[in-house]
Amino acid sequence: MTDEPIALYIHWPFCLAKCPYCDFNSHVRERIDQTRFATALRSELAWEAARLGSRPLGSIFFGGGTPSLMNPDTVAALIADAKRLFAATDDIEITLEANPTSVEIARLHAFRDAGVNRISMGIQALNATDLTRLGRQHSAAQAIAALELARSLFPRLSFDLIYARPGQTLPAWRAELRDALTLAADHLSLYQLTIEPGTVYEAMHRRGELTLPDDDLAAALYDATAEEADRFGLAPYEVSNYASTGAESRHNLAYWRYRDYAGIGPGAHGRVTLNHTLFATRRHRAPEPWAERVERDGHGTTHEDAVSQRDRAREMLLMGLRLTEGIDPARFATRTGTPLHDAIDPEILAMAKSEAYLTETNTRLAATPEGRKRLDSLLAALVL
Repeated sequence: MTDEPIALYIHWPFCLAKCPYCDFNSHVRERIDQTRFATALRSELAWEAARLGSRPLGSIFFGGGTPSLMNPDTVAALIADAKRLFAATDDIEITLEANPTSVEIARLHAFRDAGVNRISMGIQALNATDLTRLGRQHSAAQAIAALELARSLFPRLSFDLIYARPGQTLPAWRAELRDALTLAADHLSLYQLTIEPGTVYEAMHRRGELTLPDDDLAAALYDATAEEADRFGLAPYEVSNYASTGAESRHNLAYWRYRDYAGIGPGAHGRVTLNHTLFATRRHRAPEPWAERVERDGHGTTHEDAVSQRDRAREMLLMGLRLTEGIDPARFATRTGTPLHDAIDPEILAMAKSEAYLTETNTRLAATPEGRKRLDSLLAALVL
């Protein structure tokens, strides 16, 4: 399905500090050789584009790490390269993740001038206690000032909050979320805090030093999130993402709808179609060895494997059922080579429908709001 627009992900792996809950591929360095990594990113982008051809490009996403630590000139050069190497759509979405520290906020004007038209701000909390506990480098006042500035500069703005934090109560979350929604533009990402292996939080949790809300409270917090977002006109289009109509993240929709996306930079993943075969790609995780590979070979690829028919079906189910819109069986069969019902357990499907966790028509299989609250366990049983 190479006529569909491809999405481009560009990974900047560096952060000012490592947050205790984070398991992303991010690294802290006293000094970053900006010129070296800019050159390597541009080289890898050129290599990837040369083999993919001039396909339609619907979105660019600068993620991390903390891409707002990049020199704006690097962002501008990568955007210009991508538009030249691919066939950029007229309404291309170009998102950059930013944190509201003073160093990064000072660059927002330059990022807008570089061609960024959507900012995704990592706020995570709006109170001092939880910002400190989450290891964030900004204050609540900085977050509010950053959001107000971003709203004045960019046509589209999203920001992240984390809920189900240690000690969090339902009334406190409703109040905080209402404050956040008054600052929101057209999109919010609201994530439940989870304990990820290998993180500082995982070690604290194992030692009994960190306790999260129980399942009942976590479910109540999730319900409250949807209720408060709805009051401000933002609907859940994915398990953790809320937007006004038409303001959904087109880049992230490419992942969830199982379209092709190219990933460049340290640790970046991709799913790209070459010669009618879908490949899973992965770059070297560590920044310096990745740069060495790019300088030697033109790219930092460590794995490139054809995705089997079974894995295509599994991946499309795992991604697509996160969306409120669900999965179109016809497109599923075309993209994976497998009829939808051949990829799911019929008994689990019948049970999930009878419990109103899933709904099914001739044109759509989707999770209900109750189903989305149980999606991880539901998918584990449903997907063959």
